[in-house]
Amino acid sequence: MKIVRIVLRHMSMTLKSPFTTSFGTTTEKEFLLIEAYDEDGRVGYGESTAMVSPFYNEETMKTNHHLLRDFLIPLTLRHTFAHPDDCIELYGHIRKNMMAKAALEGAIWDLYAKRMGSPLAQALGGDKTKIAVGVSIGIQDNIADMLKQVEQYLSAGYQRMKVKVKPGFDVDVIAAIRKEFGAIPLMADANSAYTLDDAHLLKRLDEYGLMMIEQPLASDDIIDHAQLQAQLQTPICLDESIHTVEDARKALDLGSCRIINIKVGRVGGLSHAKAIHDLCQARQVPVWCGGMLESGIGRAHNVAITTLPGFTLPGDTSGSNRYWHEDIIEPEVTVENGFIHVPTQAGIGYQVNQKRLDACTVSSETYR
Repeated sequence: MKIVRIVLRHMSMTLKSPFTTSFGTTTEKEFLLIEAYDEDGRVGYGESTAMVSPFYNEETMKTNHHLLRDFLIPLTLRHTFAHPDDCIELYGHIRKNMMAKAALEGAIWDLYAKRMGSPLAQALGGDKTKIAVGVSIGIQDNIADMLKQVEQYLSAGYQRMKVKVKPGFDVDVIAAIRKEFGAIPLMADANSAYTLDDAHLLKRLDEYGLMMIEQPLASDDIIDHAQLQAQLQTPICLDESIHTVEDARKALDLGSCRIINIKVGRVGGLSHAKAIHDLCQARQVPVWCGGMLESGIGRAHNVAITTLPGFTLPGDTSGSNRYWHEDIIEPEVTVENGFIHVPTQAGIGYQVNQKRLDACTVSSETYR
C-alpha cells in the first residue's frame, strides 16, 4: 500500500454544552483531521485527540501539526506499507508525540481496512457486533446539577456513569448519587487532582462501591499509585500514566492499578492499543476505551478497538448527540439500550458528511 496524498485539516466544532474537568472547561473542540489517499483514490481518516492547551498531556494541536508536517507525513509518503503495524517501527525513532502518531496511523488503518474490504473492527481482530457504553459527566456547578445529568443519561440507557471529581467536589457528590440512584454502575475520574496526602479522603470513597477511581494521582506516576492502591478497596484505573505497553507492564507489576483505560491517541495508535489490550488480557486485567471528545471519526476508531475481547467494561464512546448538534459522519454514532452496534461497512464503517466536514474546516494543507 502506497500513500500518495495526505490532507491535514484544522477543524473546529462547538460542543452542545461545556465540558468541565479538574483541569479546565472546553466549549469549542479544535483538532486535526487526517485524510490519507492511496494510488486508487481510496481515502482513510484519522483524528488527533491533542487539545489546544497542554493540560491533559504535553501535546497540543500546534505541536501535532509541527510533528505531522515536518516528520510523520514525509516518512509516510516515502514508505510502502505491508500493514499498518509498520507504523510502530517507522515512527519508532520519534520520541513520544503519541497523539500525532495515532492520528496518522488511524488514517492508515482505515485505508488498509477499506482496501481489504473489511470493517476496521474485524481488521483489528475484534469479535463483537455491539459494544456496551457508558458516559462521562463533567464537573457541574453543584450537586443538584450533577444528579440531573446522571438521571438524564440513565434514562438514555447508558450502562455506566463516570463523574469527574476534584478536591471539594468528590465524596459528597458520590454519596448524593448513591442516595438518589442506588447501586448503579458508577466510577469517579480525578484527572490527577489528588496527592498521597489525600489518601484519607480517597479511602472514604470505598464505602460507595465504585467500579474504580480513575487516575487520582500525578499524570506521570505509577509509584505513589501503588502505595495508594494498597490502601484502597476500590480498584484504581490508570489513564494518563500509561503511554506504552511497557508502562502498562510496570504498573501491573508494581500493583499500581487493577484496571487500565486505553485511549488510542494517548498510546500512539491502534496497534499500540491492541498490544496493551493483549498484555492486560493475558494478565486477566480488564480494560476499557476512554474518550477525548472525539468527532465521529475518532469515535469510530474507538468503537472498532472496543470490539477486542479484553474490553469488558463499558467505555466512554457515547453517541454523537452527547456532544454535537451535528457530527461529521453519517449515520451518526447512536446508542440503543446502552449499546453501540458495530458498523459492518469497510473501514471505519461510517461515511464522512463532506458538507459538514468542510463547514467545520478552519484550514487545510495537502502533501504529496
